[in-house]
Amino acid sequence: MNKWIADLADLAERDEPSVLVTVASVRGSAPREVGAKMIVTANETIGTIGGGQLEYQCAQIACEQLKKGCVASARLFRRFVLGANCGQCCGGVVEMMFESTQASESVWQSQLPRLVESRDQRTSIVMATSTKEPGLKFLIAESSSGPFGECSGCPDPVVTAANKMLADNSEAQMVDDFLLEPVRPTALNIAVFGAGHVGAASVDVLARLDCNIRWVDNRRNIFPASLPDNVQAVESAEPAREALAMPPGSMFLVMTHSHPLDLDICARVLQQDDFAYCGLIGSVSKRRRFERLMKNQGLSGRQLEQLVCPIGVAGVGGRKPTEIAIAVAAEVLQVRDATNKNMTDVEADADKIQAI
Repeated sequence: MNKWIADLADLAERDEPSVLVTVASVRGSAPREVGAKMIVTANETIGTIGGGQLEYQCAQIACEQLKKGCVASARLFRRFVLGANCGQCCGGVVEMMFESTQASESVWQSQLPRLVESRDQRTSIVMATSTKEPGLKFLIAESSSGPFGECSGCPDPVVTAANKMLADNSEAQMVDDFLLEPVRPTALNIAVFGAGHVGAASVDVLARLDCNIRWVDNRRNIFPASLPDNVQAVESAEPAREALAMPPGSMFLVMTHSHPLDLDICARVLQQDDFAYCGLIGSVSKRRRFERLMKNQGLSGRQLEQLVCPIGVAGVGGRKPTEIAIAVAAEVLQVRDATNKNMTDVEADADKIQAI
């Protein structure tokens, strides 16, 4: 989702000064990961770098930077010992980067449009930001044909590390006095079938995650007039066919107003055999009935075992739409993290085999 890019673009369009605060490095325990961002303007903070005293002190530094205006250095670094400086029991040490996006020497004037373009085209890039020279920031593209923007002067080890980062899906890190930050489209794709009370509550909760949501219903004028940027509403006479529009590894939530429609969608998803999760709202008895019907349609026992019904993490018994939505979102995150761990384990095993 990379919402910070859209937020910066909105501020730039209004010509509103801001400071982008980024977690540049972490040693030990810290509230957020390297690359976490917060935007500070004269009137608000957008996003979070973990809250508490660390965030408060960083906001104060950013506000002072804003007061100095265009004469301020475009980029500052500050080191925080969380226990001693912030009274936070995390106990780690973090280095924070402060960038004035409106300063006269700011590289954001040219780089932000390229970031917006990359986000809109769903391509991956790496931001390479010098920790030593305020004017140096490079965008290194996913394309093998060359850099996304002007990268003359970017050190070869940095380019090599950035390309490896794009290839192996690794996270932000420091390389040769450069902070390398991957900016890539989210891999979490979710299809929600049904725009009733539970469907709407589920989309409301899930849309706050870094994900893409395809929200499908066959009823006219059922969707809200305004939707988050990462939600696409699809009014379709044949909702089950929309399952084919999702990329491999997607998650599916089936919660329409019609049991026959639920059955049709579930059967279509389970037959695809290339999804991460297929959840059906309903009871154990509904699941058993659906299993019998889908078995008669030719689905195998292995395919039927992949259906999750009832949905939501265990132990949450509430039946209000928002309660169900929160339980379902938690289950989606469990599946996402388990999938990521399995992929990491497979890659680690592959590396061991190559080393042998």
